[in-house]
Amino acid sequence: MNKPRVVILGAGFGGLTAARALAGKAHVTLVDRHNFQTFLPLLYQVSTAGLAADHVAYPIRGALRKTDVAFRMGSPISIDHKNKAVKLDSSETLEFDHLVVALGSATADFGVKGVADHALGMKSVTEALSIRAEVMRRFEDLCRFEDDTIFSIAIIGGGPTGVEMAGAMAELVRGPLTLDQPHAAAHINVYLIEAGPRLLPSFSPTLSSRTEKDLVKLGVKVLCNTAVQEIKPRKIFLKNGDFVPSEVTIWAAGVRGEPTAGILNLPITSTRIDVEESLQVKNYPHIWAIGDIAGSRSGDGKFLPMVAPVAMQQGRWVARQILNVAGSQPTKRFVYKDKGSMATIGRHKAVVEVGRIRLTGAIAWSAWLTLHLFYLLGGRNKVLTVTDWMWNYLTFDRGNRHIMDSE
Repeated sequence: MNKPRVVILGAGFGGLTAARALAGKAHVTLVDRHNFQTFLPLLYQVSTAGLAADHVAYPIRGALRKTDVAFRMGSPISIDHKNKAVKLDSSETLEFDHLVVALGSATADFGVKGVADHALGMKSVTEALSIRAEVMRRFEDLCRFEDDTIFSIAIIGGGPTGVEMAGAMAELVRGPLTLDQPHAAAHINVYLIEAGPRLLPSFSPTLSSRTEKDLVKLGVKVLCNTAVQEIKPRKIFLKNGDFVPSEVTIWAAGVRGEPTAGILNLPITSTRIDVEESLQVKNYPHIWAIGDIAGSRSGDGKFLPMVAPVAMQQGRWVARQILNVAGSQPTKRFVYKDKGSMATIGRHKAVVEVGRIRLTGAIAWSAWLTLHLFYLLGGRNKVLTVTDWMWNYLTFDRGNRHIMDSE
């Protein structure tokens, strides 16, 4: 069997997993607009000064070392279906027998005015550093006052990302910032705004309730059943006519498929690429889509969640299917194996749900730490992350409170 030529667009969890699974069995070229992979689940800790930015980024070439996988830095701009080739913005054209689209997701504003102009997203290291810088800059402003001026931080979206961000931000205020300047820290409010009736809607109601109680204990002002109408400078207007003051607004309300799929003229369902049960793009059997950008559905007809486990399982699956096709074997239907969900809230506080098993408190927190450390790329990153976590835990301090954005 001749080795197939495979081009993979995107080096996130799905794309990198697929590339590694095909290494040595196909001629693989991995393409990404960055030369590093970002460990998105820990990005919020960069935003809240818990980790340095380089702890959650790992060179793609380093991840591919000791494999025969080639890497190209660039972004796709067009696909030539007739000649089976993809053109990059670097002017390079890559020919393929199979194309795997794993471009991930982008922030979804759900039509809310002002998100792009007045809110900060949570999809890149740059955005994380911007959040950290804005929070620390406003804190320094507050330190100049000795009156009752209030500085408010608002996180919109009560899913895992919003919950983790709110908890970490509250602990930043209660710990390091209070040690730095107690009067200023005492005048910082942290809001978590959720349009639905409860936080973590994908978890059981019991864990949602526990999460809200833990956040309130940390000082977070939790607002459920609170839909956002518009975001303006220093204010968030709600659909009920009220407003929430916000010096720094963080948007964690949702994501959509990366819009590059539309530029490539691939079939779209909602904001994702329309795929068959085998993860082949509809009408294009030589193209596959995995991860957040793939419109893969579960047995109940709902889209699979945009989380790393889905992307990684699909990456391994597509690698097997490509080899099956190369060996004249039929493709099979992808079935996602849900291994559970988890979210951390703060020190000794987390929730874990695996089937009927539900964990909270220190045990769940330990499980969360262990799993995330396991999936973090690079021995150096693991060591430095553990070091930062231990320092933060033992000293109640965070040493990454630098203002290092472009401004």
